[in-house]
Amino acid sequence: MSAPNILLVDDEPSILRYTKTLLEISNYRVDTAASGEEALQRMNNGPAPNLIVLDMVMPGMDGLQTLENCKRIRPEQKVVMISCLNDTNKVVQAIKLGASDYVVKPFQLTQLQGAVQRALDSKATANVQATKYTVKEGEEVVDDLNDDCFFLAASPVMKQIRAQVALIAKVDVPVLLLGESGVGKEILARLIHKKSIRAHRSFLKVNCAALPADLLESELFGYEAGAFTGASKSKPGKFEIANKGTLLLDEIGEMSAPLQAKLLHVLQDGTFSRLGGRTNITADARILAATNIDVHKAIAEHRLREDLYYRLNAFTMTIPPLRERREEIPVLLRYFMNSMAEKFGKNPLPISEKLVQECLRFHWPGNLRELGNFVKRYLVLEDENMAIDELQAKGRGVELEPGDGTPASQSRGGLKAMVRSLKDDAEAKEIQRALDNTNWNRKRAAAHLNISYKALLYKIKQHGLSPVSGRDLGLRAIM
Repeated sequence: MSAPNILLVDDEPSILRYTKTLLEISNYRVDTAASGEEALQRMNNGPAPNLIVLDMVMPGMDGLQTLENCKRIRPEQKVVMISCLNDTNKVVQAIKLGASDYVVKPFQLTQLQGAVQRALDSKATANVQATKYTVKEGEEVVDDLNDDCFFLAASPVMKQIRAQVALIAKVDVPVLLLGESGVGKEILARLIHKKSIRAHRSFLKVNCAALPADLLESELFGYEAGAFTGASKSKPGKFEIANKGTLLLDEIGEMSAPLQAKLLHVLQDGTFSRLGGRTNITADARILAATNIDVHKAIAEHRLREDLYYRLNAFTMTIPPLRERREEIPVLLRYFMNSMAEKFGKNPLPISEKLVQECLRFHWPGNLRELGNFVKRYLVLEDENMAIDELQAKGRGVELEPGDGTPASQSRGGLKAMVRSLKDDAEAKEIQRALDNTNWNRKRAAAHLNISYKALLYKIKQHGLSPVSGRDLGLRAIM
């Protein structure tokens, strides 16, 4: 197999020779260009290189302009940026334009080798769409985040997001995380923190939708003794506690307008004061914000300040819903089962092909959170047939449009509700009959019904059955 070909672009001859030597030592074939214009000419007239190593600061067409044009000619082209300037804004812009990595001059051989190898190894591209619902064993990438959390990337789009995290985590700017409820925005925030220079410091989360405005303000900024009734002693806020660390503002779209204004001031000036305080406190916490709302609609409706939005989204990451990355479902089922079984001290249950196929067909409106809860119920009840029946019943409650996996119109919801009610009544009567025939011996009744003992207890609670209710069911049947 031939060595990868790298096109090295730099306007300084000495740096060009030095970097070329470092790459050739690492067994790469290296061509050089002294300007962005020359690099583009090579791309238009010759075979595309496996990788472009591109200087950020050049006369004429600079590195960012060259990067943008390279991506226009060949969107899948891998590019590593190098620069003597550690300019946060330029680094963020390079990432947005599609740079695979960046290295700051002066760099060591190992730094350059690492960036080049990561870019060459990366297979995630923005234009790749998954066509199969299978992922081979070992193809997924998993980051253990502690606190029973893990970030899993098995689909091309999630691998691309993980590659972006590796870059943006090193740049100390706010990041706005978008996506439906339950897609894993907090997990992504924890991954950014883990890969950042603040990883050894604290990671704190504040749910902006869980507290009234006054309480949320004191939660964020703290208060002094006597600031309000009941404030007998001073208390630091989350901004102080997260100093030098990372602060996740979850559901940022639910924050009140006055508090949004104060937050904007803190982001701009880096200072704030406690409630009732007279002195300013310096805030050095990296801010990550998450929301599931349509931010542009919220701005138009004046529910979200436009200037706050632009302050928060120095870089934006959007996590797709689970129905758009279904190939990850089998892998997620396995990881959820193993992690939950370990947590609850149980043996993992088998994940059959039938169960996997039912999960692939389901639309998962609650995304990862709903999938995790599904696995948890299956682990507790130990009854695969019941788990599948529940999934099928929920799927019938919300039909899917053919092909796109999104909920269809529920205009016939009344008829479906009636059918489900009749089904539940029939199930309750059958379970009640088995219990009465065994004199409420639950183990014998479960064996008669061919379900597990735990599943029977769940159904008894679900239908509110008791020895007395059996007489009521019989009475209703006679009437």
